[in-house]
Amino acid sequence: MRLIVVGCGDAFGSGGRGNTCFHVTSKDAAATLDFGGSAIVGCQRFGVDPAGIGHVFLSHLHGDHFGGLPFLLLDGQFVHRRTAPLVIVGPPGTRARLKLALDALFPGSEAFEWRFSWSVEELEPGATGTFGPWTVSSALVIHESGAPSTALRLTDGVRTLAFSGDTEWTEALLPIARDADLFICESSQFEGRPVGHLAYETIAARRAALGARHILLSHMGDAMWARRAEVDGAHFSVAEDGLARDI
Repeated sequence: MRLIVVGCGDAFGSGGRGNTCFHVTSKDAAATLDFGGSAIVGCQRFGVDPAGIGHVFLSHLHGDHFGGLPFLLLDGQFVHRRTAPLVIVGPPGTRARLKLALDALFPGSEAFEWRFSWSVEELEPGATGTFGPWTVSSALVIHESGAPSTALRLTDGVRTLAFSGDTEWTEALLPIARDADLFICESSQFEGRPVGHLAYETIAARRAALGARHILLSHMGDAMWARRAEVDGAHFSVAEDGLARDI
């Protein structure tokens, strides 16, 4: 399994970092965790083929995590002229929210005669589903988004990647992160108790309980980014746009 960080910024592009999107490949399959508003730009910047993405797994339905989907669909229709199917997997409400986004951003696009098939599957929090070569487990977390917000656990049968999505501390993260080869965890602040988000000091205090082999910090605001040198490098890494690593 190989990871490319297409975007690891927060909703406001702090530090010039793109909205959340993590590209994952295994064998001949490619997927992303989230596809934020700027993700199509990040794909172009870091050599990720948008037409090669077979699955998009969404943690929640804020624009910096799913808002790039209309651009991904239209890129497939008009630019890369994809033929391979695309499956979008998200929490309940994904289908309706994506319809609204398409109607708002590109009126009439939903009525296109699409040159490739695409579909939306909704995964209930707490459920596990198999989508192509990927098995995905979902857990309900604490983050208001107008629909369930979730953490995700993705495996190809060999390696396991866990993802917090956006959330404040919740015990629901423990089974998602346990024994994962890599846990991508949001760290919006260095300290404190941000509403709906995590601080590095909270994550560090719970590191042993989380039980992941390594933790990659993401979704950092400017204040967190400024203190990144204080992060425990033995157990944590700091995400940067364009970072590539084997899992």
